[in-house]
Amino acid sequence: MYRNHYHLIGICGTAMASLAGMLVAQGHEVTGSDENVYPPMSVELERLGIPVREGYRPENIEDPDAIIVVGNAITRGNPELEFVLNRKMYYTSMAAIVKENFIRGDHSVVVAGTHGKTTTTSLMAWAMDKTGENPSFLIGGVAENFKSSFRVTNSRYFVIEGDEYDTAYFDKGPKFMHYLPDTVILNNIEFDHADIYRDVDAVKLAFSRLVNLVPANGNLIAGWDSEIVREVAPRAFCPVESFGIEAGAKWRAVDIDFSGAMTSFSVEVDGSLFHTFQTPLAGLFNVRNCLGVIAACELLGLGRSAVAEAIATFKSVKRRMQVRGTVRGVTVIDDFAHHPTAVAETLRATRQKYPGRRIIAVFEPRSYTAQQKIFQQAFEDGLSEADLVIIADLFHPERYASEVAISPSQMAESLTTRGVEARFIPRPDEIVSRLAREAEHDDVVVIMSNGSFGGIHDKLLRSLAEDSGGRAAG
Repeated sequence: MYRNHYHLIGICGTAMASLAGMLVAQGHEVTGSDENVYPPMSVELERLGIPVREGYRPENIEDPDAIIVVGNAITRGNPELEFVLNRKMYYTSMAAIVKENFIRGDHSVVVAGTHGKTTTTSLMAWAMDKTGENPSFLIGGVAENFKSSFRVTNSRYFVIEGDEYDTAYFDKGPKFMHYLPDTVILNNIEFDHADIYRDVDAVKLAFSRLVNLVPANGNLIAGWDSEIVREVAPRAFCPVESFGIEAGAKWRAVDIDFSGAMTSFSVEVDGSLFHTFQTPLAGLFNVRNCLGVIAACELLGLGRSAVAEAIATFKSVKRRMQVRGTVRGVTVIDDFAHHPTAVAETLRATRQKYPGRRIIAVFEPRSYTAQQKIFQQAFEDGLSEADLVIIADLFHPERYASEVAISPSQMAESLTTRGVEARFIPRPDEIVSRLAREAEHDDVVVIMSNGSFGGIHDKLLRSLAEDSGGRAAG
């Protein structure tokens, strides 16, 4: 392959930074720019030897023959993009580069769905690694088993998280339409990304198109507990393998036990025992994630015992029920949940993992979905799984009119009326101050946001430690 020069506009996004690393691994020259250059991505890009310019300026693009990769957060008016368009330079998207440079010619394993993509993709890559396949992968988070979000190998397999979000300003279709799927694990489908999809029918259409892409010699592993997945699965021209916990699926998880240090379950195929498994992951949704991977690995002819070992030794993904620390007997968990279903499932899983302990949910309405009034009731239902709920203010509330945005104060009032202790505390520093004073030994604090949330996790752990020192001194 020729050595090309790629310039990435918006290089510090998780997917774009991962692509930069993949291109370097492939032997290309890579440069980039972003307006938000800060750790951890800035450190990772520096480690890879990739020069990054802070701020968008035409002079950042010095090579007229560079291939320009436009991040999906980049819009018209960006100085570098306007420079590229005026000079008719070659530009493309992250998803298109991944397709042509890394997937074409290999067996593409695409993990898609509204929830569980990152965990399931990481688990699939780990299972294939444990069976000796050494797959390449691209994941929308840092897989703890690999300490990375990407890997480039000579394997015939490429495992990728199939994001339904749009590709670029010039390509409003979902990224997963670029990934040439041979095997698709489709966990579930719900209405999400209200900034991209006008309603659930639009979401359904996007996933129907993904299903319709799988060749006849491929496989669709379909999450049968999701009503919409059952609806779109018949669009497939390939064999469909259903999996789930509820009756009706071909692959079923049964005898699920959350009582020990590990979650244990058995898998039946058409009613006959297939194998028993253990996983450190908590929650029914993670049992489903495991089940999809187990079915996919069996269809690909991978070793059953090695897959079981992978399920048992999986370390999850950063920001997915990640324990950030325990201070003064208070356990602080970081989770990416920003959809009502994810919030509910995360809190249920926390209660299963920490039975008998007080669960404190701290929620930041940050994503577009999390700030939409149409989801307010569903968020209240999900948050009601906790014993104490703290809701922060909207991220950039000035962007939303009151008639379309959720009201955190109203949510807290509604939850209190329902008998759930709830408070609206607008800013993260105020939340930290309150929790440092009031959190008790054995409390579990689950902080849910799809952003940094003002560094609340580390601030809370530090404040708990300082308070502990003060109490000891007193």
